[in-house]
Amino acid sequence: MPKRTVPAALLVLLVLLAAAPATAGSPSPPAAFDAASAERFAELALSCVHQEYPNKVSHTLASDADVAPPRVLYPAFYGCYDWHSSVHGHWLLARLARTYPGAPFAARARAALGESLTAEKIAGEVAYLEADGRVSFERPYGLAWLLQLAAELRGWDDSAARRWAAALAPLEAAAAGRLADWLPKLDYPIRIGEHAQTAFAFGLAGDWAASAGDERLAALLAERSRHYYLGDRDCPLAYEPGGQDFLSPCLAEADLMRRLLDPPRFAAWLGAFLPGVPFDGAAGGAHWLPVAVVSDPSDPKLAHLDGLNLSRAWMLEGIAAGLPAEDPRRAALAAAAAAHREAGLAAVTGEHYEGGHWLGSFAVYLVTRRGIE
Repeated sequence: MPKRTVPAALLVLLVLLAAAPATAGSPSPPAAFDAASAERFAELALSCVHQEYPNKVSHTLASDADVAPPRVLYPAFYGCYDWHSSVHGHWLLARLARTYPGAPFAARARAALGESLTAEKIAGEVAYLEADGRVSFERPYGLAWLLQLAAELRGWDDSAARRWAAALAPLEAAAAGRLADWLPKLDYPIRIGEHAQTAFAFGLAGDWAASAGDERLAALLAERSRHYYLGDRDCPLAYEPGGQDFLSPCLAEADLMRRLLDPPRFAAWLGAFLPGVPFDGAAGGAHWLPVAVVSDPSDPKLAHLDGLNLSRAWMLEGIAAGLPAEDPRRAALAAAAAAHREAGLAAVTGEHYEGGHWLGSFAVYLVTRRGIE
C-alpha cells in the first residue's frame, strides 16, 4: 500500500495513535533479552508455520467444492493450528529476524517468510478473504495481526523484507478495507476476553494505520474508540479473568485509550475507569491484580490464561507508559506487570502444542515492547 501525504491535522491524530511506529532498520534489542533467549521463541514459530495439522479451520462452506485441506484454503497461512496464529507466527519471525539479524535462527526465519510471502500465495489468500460469505472472517483479531505483520515488514530496512511487503500488500489492503467497512456499522464495542474483542484489535490496527499513513482507518479507529470508551467508568476488573480469557477487557481498553489521550487527560480518565489501581505502589505491590493460574496447559481453552498473563503484562506496561512520569500509580502498575511477565514467560515452553503454536508471539510482543517502544 503506497504511503500518502498526511494533512497536518491528521498527523496529530496519527501521532497519538502510534504507540509503536515502525522505524527503519532493526529495533533496539530489549534489556535482559538476547539472541539466545529469542531463539526459543523463534523455534516455536519455525516448527509450526508450515505444519498443517492439527488444524482448526474457520471456514464457511457454500458447496461441496469448498471442501479442501488448509493448505488449499489458506496458501500462505495454513500452519500453526489456525489462520490467525499462523499470521502472528510469521510476525514473530519477522520481528525477531529484524531485531537479531545475525542470530543463528535468522536465516531459517527469513527462509520461512520467503516461502510463505509470495505473490501467488497471497493472491490465494485475497481470493479466499473476498469470497462470498466471508465478510466476518478473522474479524477483527486476525485482520489486526495481519496489519501488524505488514507494519513489521514495512519498518524493516531490508531488500527481502521489501519484497515480502510488496507481496503482502494486496492482502494488507483487503484487511484494512474490511475493517474500515465494518467500523461505521459496529454500534457497540465487543468487551470479551477472546478474539472478537475490539479494544485490543483497535490498538494493533491503529499502530499499523499510523505507520502506513492510512488516514481513513486512523480516523475511524479514533472516532469509534472515543465513542465506545471515552465515557466508561468503574470497569469491573475484579470480575476478571474469565475462565478462557487471553485478553483483559478492562486493561485492553485502557491500553487503547493511552494511545488516544495525552498523559494528563489519560491520567484523569484512568482514575475514573480503574479507580482500584493503587496510588501507593509500595503498599499495593502486585497483589491488587493476581496472576492467572492455568490448571491444565494441555487444554487449548484453559491454556488461554497463560496468554492472558503475557498480554496483561504488556498492557500494564503500556498503561504506565501513558501516564505522566510523576504519577504514583506507575509503581503498582509496574509491580503487577513484572509478576505477570514472570508467570507468562515461564509458561512459554512448547511442551503442549495447544499453547506452543501461539504463546511465543505474545511473548515476543511483550519482551520487544512492540506496542510501547
